[in-house]
Amino acid sequence: MKTHLILVTLCFFSVVHVQGVDPKCSSQDQDSNLQVFHVFSPCSPFRPSKPLSWDESVLQMQAKDQARLQFLSSLVARKSVVPIASGRQIIQSPTYIVRAKIGTPPQTMLMAMDTSNDAAWIPCTGCVGCSSSVFAPVKSTTFKTLGCQAAQCKQVPNPTCGDGACAFNLTYGGSSIAANLSQDAVTLATDVVPAYTFGCIKAATGSSLPPQGLLGLGRGPLSLLAQTQNLYSSTFSYCLPSFKSLNFSGSLRLGPVGQPKRIKYTPLLKNPRRSSLYYVNLFAIRVGRKVVDIPSTALAFNPTTGAGTIFDSGTVFTRLVTPAYTAVRDEFRRRVGRNLTVTSLGGFDTCYTVPIVSPTITFMFSGMNVTLPQDNLLIHSTSGSTTCLAMAAAPDNVNSVLNVIANMQQQNHRLLYDVPNSRLGVARELCT
Repeated sequence: MKTHLILVTLCFFSVVHVQGVDPKCSSQDQDSNLQVFHVFSPCSPFRPSKPLSWDESVLQMQAKDQARLQFLSSLVARKSVVPIASGRQIIQSPTYIVRAKIGTPPQTMLMAMDTSNDAAWIPCTGCVGCSSSVFAPVKSTTFKTLGCQAAQCKQVPNPTCGDGACAFNLTYGGSSIAANLSQDAVTLATDVVPAYTFGCIKAATGSSLPPQGLLGLGRGPLSLLAQTQNLYSSTFSYCLPSFKSLNFSGSLRLGPVGQPKRIKYTPLLKNPRRSSLYYVNLFAIRVGRKVVDIPSTALAFNPTTGAGTIFDSGTVFTRLVTPAYTAVRDEFRRRVGRNLTVTSLGGFDTCYTVPIVSPTITFMFSGMNVTLPQDNLLIHSTSGSTTCLAMAAAPDNVNSVLNVIANMQQQNHRLLYDVPNSRLGVARELCT
């Protein structure tokens, strides 16, 4: 029996669903390098139990991306706050997870990796409404709850005092969270970070939460970078595995040691009102050899409105503001062939039911160009009957001033975040 699945989501719904089949599932992280798994890989306990049809999988991912963009737009539209979780708009769980060990002795949690969020948070023992995998503070000799006078208490939204503890409440997508601000040792690969500040969730409703918590890789005050400056010098890189990879694992490399030497950089742009986000200057886009005609206002960085371009690890498909996307899409269609019938699927409006030869698409940033091959541009069914351009316009129902370079377009690239030198590097790399 043929199963018509989308190749880009093959790791979501592949029949290779027995945890531990790949030896990488049980291999240990080394030095300051952590394995990165897709949340629905064979190594993840969060993969769906039932395969979905191709149409269902595409529509589901589109809906989740729409929710993610609502969250990112909420960050852009508001004054800057430093959330302990991911704000007040709908958001799907980020796509990639890493192993982190919390406490003494360590307890392993599979935490979502998110470059657009700051502080970590995890479900704790006794949490009402959390998943079955929780952190047990009572089993850790180094755990402590922070009081209301702690400096970090001023960095969470709407802190309250209960029994001397710094507590807070948030809505997170369709979920609500009640948590205490806490500290404990966190082990990342073989590095131990003492007294790491995070939110210990004691109650949750809804189903929007990453089941075992979130590790924030943004650049705000409560982020991993801010809390480990002495250890990692506010530098990290990752290589995200392709959805089509049977290994389903990439790597997160923390600190300046071992980072690639041959890599091109673009400056990071500073937006004090949205300090967590990694803004860059995307000034043009080329389809094949042609630089398409995009109004400068569609790509311009504006700290006041939040307009511009960010790299984000939690969005699946790149979204461009409508004038930019329309220009790219129209030139893509022209080069594929004007005589071919164009169909749509969900939010994808450029699909074909015959084999196509795709032009490359090049994002032109200050200081570097990133040219994407077909694997980063096309999604298609395993039967090969339908192929779609894996990009879309920013949705109409959000503050659509933000261009988001998403994780499908980042796959099989090494992205180096060098915050001290205010630059982001990109190099091709096969992530396995």
